[in-house]
Amino acid sequence: MRIGFTLPQFGPFAGDGSGVTRFARRAEELGVASLWVGDRLLAPVHPKVGYGGSDAIPAEFAVRLDPFALLAAAAAVTERVRLGTNVLNAPWYPPALLARSLTTIDALSGGRLVPGLGTGWSPEEYEAVNVPMTERGARLDECLDALEALWTTDPAEYRGRHWTVPETHDSFKPVRTPPVYLAGYAPAAMRRIARRAAGWLPVVTPPAEYDPATAIVAPLAHLRQLAAEAGRDPAELGAILRIYPRACAGVADVVTAIERTAEDTDLRDVFVDLTFTARSTDHALELVETILGRTSPEPA
Repeated sequence: MRIGFTLPQFGPFAGDGSGVTRFARRAEELGVASLWVGDRLLAPVHPKVGYGGSDAIPAEFAVRLDPFALLAAAAAVTERVRLGTNVLNAPWYPPALLARSLTTIDALSGGRLVPGLGTGWSPEEYEAVNVPMTERGARLDECLDALEALWTTDPAEYRGRHWTVPETHDSFKPVRTPPVYLAGYAPAAMRRIARRAAGWLPVVTPPAEYDPATAIVAPLAHLRQLAAEAGRDPAELGAILRIYPRACAGVADVVTAIERTAEDTDLRDVFVDLTFTARSTDHALELVETILGRTSPEPA
C-alpha cells in the first residue's frame, strides 16, 4: 500500500506556514508516497451549508493556506513523492490560469503532479469568486476540456459556454499529461468520472464504521461498468482512498482503515488527512512516523 498525507494547510497543523517545507522534506525521508493539499477559500460565519453534514464550519478552516503555493514549496524540497490536490474546486478558476499553475507545479516537481478536481459545496465560496454555484458541473466539464487542449495541443484553443481560451501558442507542457482524478458520489459525478477521469477519490472517516465492500468495491465496480459502457477500458480507471480521521479518531483507527483497504480491495493508494488530528507540524510528523511504522507502506 502506498500511503500519503496532507501538507500543513489548515488550522493548528498549518501554524504560520513555516513548517510546510520541513514537513514535506521529512515526510519523504520517512517513506511517504504522496503529499496533498485541499482548497478552502472561506470559513463563513453564518454558513448556508455546513461541513460534512453538520450545520457549522470547522474552526480549523479559519486558517487556510494557498494550495498552489504549498505544492510549489513541496516540489522544491522533495524528489520522489507525488503531489496531489484533494480537491481543487475547478469551477472557481479560469482554465488558462489553472493550467498555468498546475503545469508549473508539474514542471517544478519533474512530473509528479496528481490533480484531483471537484466542485466544492460552499455557496459563500462561490459568491466570493463570483461564479454561479448552479453552473458548477457544467464549468467543471468545460474545464476538463480546456485543460486537455492546453496540455496536449500547440497552438491551443477552447471555446465553451462558460470558459474561453483564445487560440494561443502553448509550448510549455507538463512533463506528462497529469492523471486527473475526480471526486463525487452523485450520479452525474459518477458518470463524469467513468467517462473521463484517471480515477475516483472515495472517502472514509474513521472512527466511523467502514465496510470496504460497500464503500469502495461496489461503487468502483459500478464506475468501471459505466466506463466500459462509455467505450473505455475499465481497467484504466483507478482510485485513491481519502482517509479523513475525525478529531476523536486515534492512530489505531487510521491503521485499521488502511489495513482493511489493503486486504479487501484492489486499491493500493491511500492518503490520510491530518487537519483534524495534528496539533502542530511536529505532532503531525509523529503521527506520520507512527502510522507508517504500523503498516506496510510501499514507496511511490
